[in-house]
Amino acid sequence: MTAFETSDLSVFYACLRTAGSKKMNERIVTIIPARMGSSRFPGKPLAPLQGRTMIEHVWRAAAMCASAAETYVATCDQEIKQVVESFGGQVIMTSPLHERASDRVAEAAEHISADIVIMVQGDEPLITPEMIVTTVAPMLDDGSIDCTNLIRRINDPAEYMDPNTVKVVMDSKNDALYFSRAPIPAIDSSELASVPVYKQVCVIPFRRTFLSKFTRLKPTALEGAESIDMLRALEHGHRVRLVETQMETHAVDTPEDLRLVETLLEQRVQKSNS
Repeated sequence: MTAFETSDLSVFYACLRTAGSKKMNERIVTIIPARMGSSRFPGKPLAPLQGRTMIEHVWRAAAMCASAAETYVATCDQEIKQVVESFGGQVIMTSPLHERASDRVAEAAEHISADIVIMVQGDEPLITPEMIVTTVAPMLDDGSIDCTNLIRRINDPAEYMDPNTVKVVMDSKNDALYFSRAPIPAIDSSELASVPVYKQVCVIPFRRTFLSKFTRLKPTALEGAESIDMLRALEHGHRVRLVETQMETHAVDTPEDLRLVETLLEQRVQKSNS
């Protein structure tokens, strides 16, 4: 630990538990896909972060969302399974052949009962229950929406230019038009304060029926070129509703990201405990 103790984290997660309660008819389940074989950061789910593994941070935040009946980790790795079970998490083992996180989640979803499956990527340790509730809300209000995706405005020019950050543009109804690792829309980075630019945050709820359909769709050219799951849905003519969060978040793609997230997490915990 750095500037605070493990007890501070325990208080922080206890505070999160109250978030997200909402009475609903749909059974909602959260699945966190995770694997050891990341090309940019091998073994990152088990990377240490403020005294816990990164996957534990993600699981604890997701599990404290009262909207979800259950929270699972979907993995093909025994190392991850052992760690998750050691802190009390539930694991669904999946094939090692999946190239896309959404396909891993779809396989895991075959083994559970759910009307809505929320995919929370295992490299999003700054997610909160509120963010999950915000993302799923449009699906609870509108039965025609099959999939949503959380987004956050980009204010940092370096993040805008970073190919590890997935950018997204949307139409007037907040449905995604395109996701890209390139800087889109094509503006000068000095214009970020006046032109809204958004990044994908990997909290992605699917209706169970749509997830089953999605995973059976043929992988698409742009999905492969950009390495972005949601492009498969767009290229096959399906809509993805985008939902904005004001909360700061940062995915972990590299060891440098992990150091940044450690600082952001420490600041968040200190603020919540003050």
